[in-house]
Amino acid sequence: MSQDCGWTNQHQWFRYRAAAIIVEEGMVLFAKTDKEDYYYSVGGAVHLGETAKHACLREVFEETGVHYAIDHLAIVHESFFSGTSGTTKGLDCHEITFYFLMKPRQSRHLHSHRFASDGIEEKMCWLPIEKLDQYTTYPSFIKDYLSRPHDGVEHIVTDTRETKKADAEIQ
Repeated sequence: MSQDCGWTNQHQWFRYRAAAIIVEEGMVLFAKTDKEDYYYSVGGAVHLGETAKHACLREVFEETGVHYAIDHLAIVHESFFSGTSGTTKGLDCHEITFYFLMKPRQSRHLHSHRFASDGIEEKMCWLPIEKLDQYTTYPSFIKDYLSRPHDGVEHIVTDTRETKKADAEIQ
């Protein structure tokens, strides 16, 4: 059994994650469960001893049933947030995610539209890039990222913690 690169320590939670940006025919692939009202990137925790690239390929195949190929590392995202549900509820969270842009296959057909994770069913959903602002998506910067040219790997930091306001007042 593989161990995820992440831990919980008192009121803090950390996870190292790898995820895919999969674009086909003007659509981008997200995952969703019926329990949540938002969409999230296809990916998951990196296992101890595993590269982020391998974790991305493994997670994409586990969730879609399709062997996508990586084009390049696109984004390193540091995310700070207050956990609101599941195992992170009430915790001060810090997640680092490596986002890989996948090579298009010229098809939105997936072999597996559902994947059970921790007993929760997950659906793969193609969302139109030009209408992403009509959906709640994580990461929220994907529409902006996909709508402009890029040169190299981008480093993005987001902080949505409740304590952010208090920290800003102290400075």
